[in-house]
Amino acid sequence: MDRFIALPYRLHASDPNWVPPLLMERRETLSPKTNPYFLHADVMYFLALRGDNVVGRISAQIDHAGLELRQDATGHFGLLAAEDDQGVVDALFAAAADWLRSRGMVRMVGPFNLSINEETGLLVEGWDRPPMLMMGHDLAYLGPRVEAAGLVKAKDVYAYLYDIQDQLPKAVRTMIERPLPADLRVRMLDMARYDQELESITSIFNNAWSGNWGFVPLSAAETKQMAKSLKLLINPRLAWIAEVGGRPVAFGVCLPNLNEAIADLGGKLFPLGIIKLLWRLKVKGVKTARVPLMGVRRDVGGWLQAVLPFLIVDNMRLEARKLGYQWIELSWILEDNRPMRRIIEAIGSNRYKTYRLYERAV
Repeated sequence: MDRFIALPYRLHASDPNWVPPLLMERRETLSPKTNPYFLHADVMYFLALRGDNVVGRISAQIDHAGLELRQDATGHFGLLAAEDDQGVVDALFAAAADWLRSRGMVRMVGPFNLSINEETGLLVEGWDRPPMLMMGHDLAYLGPRVEAAGLVKAKDVYAYLYDIQDQLPKAVRTMIERPLPADLRVRMLDMARYDQELESITSIFNNAWSGNWGFVPLSAAETKQMAKSLKLLINPRLAWIAEVGGRPVAFGVCLPNLNEAIADLGGKLFPLGIIKLLWRLKVKGVKTARVPLMGVRRDVGGWLQAVLPFLIVDNMRLEARKLGYQWIELSWILEDNRPMRRIIEAIGSNRYKTYRLYERAV
């Protein structure tokens, strides 16, 4: 596992925009002892070796929660990294395909690292800026190598960058300044009820995203793990919930960009990395943030369905400006999620990264 985790650190050694992930976080994510994804998924890791040297890696996984939902036989691959060698990439996909096929799968889609609710897609556009929190960064040659191995595009997902110092366009401002229903309340997340708030957010997320491509609901165990892992990062001024008649119906969570704070730590928190990290997050502050979670319940109809995302984004934007942020990434967004893309583009965001999901019969 140490060799599996270490490979990208060598491959990206000369890449100025790659951010070394924290080794502790990688070990926890890839271990069934600490990642609740393994409660509903089977996972196998593969290393490609030339002699004693690791030259590639890949994972193959079967998410049983997704299979039950879709009633198909699609497996996943992920955590792809390899030297610029077609033979290595071919061998990795052959190993993953063999493992999936032996377990009844007929198709593979990815990369997912490890779940669709974690890092998703291979970077195919936008290498000129570092990735933000929980977003991938791949070497430019990898996409063409994947396609040469017989995989084809299944779906693109986008990352948008938003300069929060800009004023909202007049059309958006007019929309959110209209008189609101008396029973509508848009409020900050209540840290005194943190666990219950995360349960409400998960319920909205699972409802709002249920019709999206590749959707797999967050489980209770994954919600608990998410609440634990995000507690250090969540600032209630950047997490907003909308209620109608006291019922939570929409939310948005903006997180400080951890990658900005750890970029020079080499993946290590000890002995001094943890001090630097806490100083940068809690005292000095970072200039970038990401909105990884947002949603409106599907049973909220009419005008509210359209206006709630704007109200939540505006509240996050204003508070983020007070906290010293400059840029917010909104990601990831499915290429065919036209309603969400219209909302994001209407506030003045620009698409600056594209991540691709690939598929192939096995």
